[in-house]
Amino acid sequence: MRLHDRVNMGFAIAVDNGIMDAVIPNAHLASFAEIAKLRVESSERAETGRLRSADVAQATFTVSKLGMYKVDQFNAIIRAQAGILALGAIVDRVVAVDGKPAVRPTVTLTLCCDHRVVDGARAAMFLDDVGRVFARPLQTLSG
Repeated sequence: MRLHDRVNMGFAIAVDNGIMDAVIPNAHLASFAEIAKLRVESSERAETGRLRSADVAQATFTVSKLGMYKVDQFNAIIRAQAGILALGAIVDRVVAVDGKPAVRPTVTLTLCCDHRVVDGARAAMFLDDVGRVFARPLQTLSG
């Protein structure tokens, strides 16, 4: 097992000849706002063929989303990273709220992990944490 001392967060991006990870080095040191800004900048460089060497450093963890293609749920494929979080489309679903049916926007998250690096129980705890952040994003950003 190899422990990483930093998180290089990749974002899967569709380019003309396939998919690549635009990487944010040392993402564990950045705020949500900084990660969002860097993701947009590296995505724009990927789409225009102007990537820098730092943009394609090996990701330790990747986020992939296909919701813009109306994909509700998918399993992302692990390449060289410890794990990859797949985000589907945001869709309205009937859910229970205070014991009563209500329509709410929902998203399906799928976490695929390399079990040589991450055990399933820790992966489940991580996914639970991510779900809590998605459920209350403003509280997470302000606190």
